[in-house]
Amino acid sequence: MSRLAVLMLAVGACAAQDARQIMADVQNRQKSNSQRYQGWLKVIDSKSKISEKRWSYDRLGSAGESKVVLRFTAPAEVKGVALLIVNHPDRASDQWMWTPSLQRDRRIAFQDRSTRFFGTDFSFEDLEERDVNQYDYKMLGEETVAGAPCWKIESRAKKTKSSQYTHVHLWVDKARYVFLRIESFKGDTMIRRIHYSDYQKIQNIWTPLSLEVEDIARKSKTVLKTEKLEYNVALKEEMFTLQALRRE
Repeated sequence: MSRLAVLMLAVGACAAQDARQIMADVQNRQKSNSQRYQGWLKVIDSKSKISEKRWSYDRLGSAGESKVVLRFTAPAEVKGVALLIVNHPDRASDQWMWTPSLQRDRRIAFQDRSTRFFGTDFSFEDLEERDVNQYDYKMLGEETVAGAPCWKIESRAKKTKSSQYTHVHLWVDKARYVFLRIESFKGDTMIRRIHYSDYQKIQNIWTPLSLEVEDIARKSKTVLKTEKLEYNVALKEEMFTLQALRRE
């Protein structure tokens, strides 16, 4: 192998490592033992019809090994509908949804992970936590988003992490190591775009208090505003079980 070929391989490996290191830094700077917030969602369909929902969010554990409960609190017709997510470091999460009106829970099958979560523009997969070790990364360059210099990075799920997306583009703010935009693709087709904004430092963690999810094919979007957000709150393991999901 020529010296030029060796050099090119070395540069490529270095770029991949740098991209992975950036993603690891993003994850480490957001690390907390638990998280709680109340969310207000505005869902806007392709005809500009607006519906509003509220949910509560509780998370216990670190990225890749956390447990999450999302529970709708309003309006009345969706109140009590809840999703339990058990994230794993080496594979896709396990998810169960509880529907009070039916008095039953159901496990979300893998083939259903790409469907919308209860009338929002989040898919079930989008609600998983992204652990840095489940993806391979490539540096695509540098771009500016909302006036902020960013690294543009591509991620591809490893074989052990099944995904509806073939690849994802992420824009990472160089100053704060946070996401400003995420675009998710299936082949050459963009499926979803997420914008993060209104960053505030909460308990020393840069936190987006607003995000907008666009479903490209449906031409709809969901705006999520977070309120009363806290990190490292005292949460009990028994809150994150199917039994607890049914009791509420």
